[in-house]
Amino acid sequence: MSPKYAKDQPAGFSNRIENVAIIGAGGHVGKHFAEELLKTGKHTVTALTRMDSQSTFPEGVKVARIDYDNEESIVSALKGQQFFVITLPARSQGAHSTLVNAAAKAGVPYVMANIYGYDIHNKRLNEASSHGQTSLKYCAEIESLGVSSWVAMICGYWYEWSLALPPPWFGFDIKAKKVTFYDDGKTRVNVSTWIYCGKALAGLLSLKELPEDENDESLTVSRWKNKPLYISSFKVCQRDMLDSIHRLTGTTDKDWEIEYEPSDVRYKNGNEQVKNGDWLGFPKAMYARVFFPNGDGNFESTRGLENALLGLPKDDLDEATKRTLEMVESGWTIPGLQGR
Repeated sequence: MSPKYAKDQPAGFSNRIENVAIIGAGGHVGKHFAEELLKTGKHTVTALTRMDSQSTFPEGVKVARIDYDNEESIVSALKGQQFFVITLPARSQGAHSTLVNAAAKAGVPYVMANIYGYDIHNKRLNEASSHGQTSLKYCAEIESLGVSSWVAMICGYWYEWSLALPPPWFGFDIKAKKVTFYDDGKTRVNVSTWIYCGKALAGLLSLKELPEDENDESLTVSRWKNKPLYISSFKVCQRDMLDSIHRLTGTTDKDWEIEYEPSDVRYKNGNEQVKNGDWLGFPKAMYARVFFPNGDGNFESTRGLENALLGLPKDDLDEATKRTLEMVESGWTIPGLQGR
């Protein structure tokens, strides 16, 4: 297919992404997507939400209520939208399919799939995790419909989320001052904060959509049609995380209980937990696998980062850790962990 240029578009075409719809705009990362887009002053943001949802949204966000059992309600909400951002719980594969089919029927040009993790083109990770296989299916379905192009934000694990949650995630129990280092705790992986993800989306959607003509070499949204977008706040190891906590709290290793476990053993144990019906084995295995000392979690070294292309500032590790400590202190958790 020949390249698309702005000069070839119908009269009245605006070479900007102005109308953005978000499913999950009141959620952990969705909120920051909405806030950062609104800060640019260039976008109208619409939150799609269930009819009975009690979610609250950032000021300035329009709200469109939808019924997952009534596709036309979703298609209607997506009419006129140029970019559709999907943020859903990991187990919502059926909902994802419903949404992308509705986006195609509404003629939405771009869909950011519900991926937000590690390199979808890393075959080793895809073979080791159902998450990677699901991500590829999401992209394939969007392409197969022949209307929307997908964009996948490859940002690594969310830093605040992963550090604040119990040991099956980053190995930390912050309140109890305990940590399990995978191997020696010094394997560095790419991670991102929620705010950084929001800034990345705002940076992307502030670009022109298409080149003006064949001589226009400026950066455009279309560069990422059916491609991953590689961003990262930090390339860090567990040792870096603990050192950041120490700087903020005045503690030292002597105040913490530090254990060590081979990442491959932890990965196998997590998979066994899943087989035995314990869902916490899933994050345990998934996170341990990314920390294998073979570089799979360090996509920066193999793919490079596109932070600079989007004009993203350098992120601050201690500021991110500070937000995480405040979350833990407030009692923040996720469904399914209360009382565990």
